[in-house]
Amino acid sequence: MKYYICKCMLKWGVFMRMVVISDSHGHGSVVDRIIRKEKDANVVVFLGDVTSDIEDFTYEYTDKKFYIVSGNCDLFSSYPYSTVANVSGVNVFITHGHSLGVKGGLGNLIRAAKQSDCKIALYGHTHVSNIKYEDGLYIVNPGSCARSRDGGNSYAIIDIRENGILPSIVRI
Repeated sequence: MKYYICKCMLKWGVFMRMVVISDSHGHGSVVDRIIRKEKDANVVVFLGDVTSDIEDFTYEYTDKKFYIVSGNCDLFSSYPYSTVANVSGVNVFITHGHSLGVKGGLGNLIRAAKQSDCKIALYGHTHVSNIKYEDGLYIVNPGSCARSRDGGNSYAIIDIRENGILPSIVRI
């Protein structure tokens, strides 16, 4: 599945575009294809499970800002399990999700994001893509780019615009 931006959306004026990737599990070539395809993305977020799949790209794509967190399969990684980033004036909670028990529910994730005054909460770990909006918080799981559990590998795009936030899932 591909995504399309209609001409009416172009007048919104994209301030910042994030590409959100998770759970590559050793498939660095898939990560590379996503970053190359999403050349307009200013920010790349990697939600863990084999951080070495993205590390080299931080040197290759110096025009992009990278945010990386560790997942449950990143035993020797020095990246944190969670972090908060300010992207174009919007606080974004970034986590793999295993340390917050996201497979059992999103309550801990939502609380942590709200405590950090975030408008967007990003998580992975479940390998199932999902976008929710709850009480002023966009909750986005891009799914897995290499080992999907919901019928198709995927990643997410989030546009932060003058008129709001627009998240979408892209199937690959």
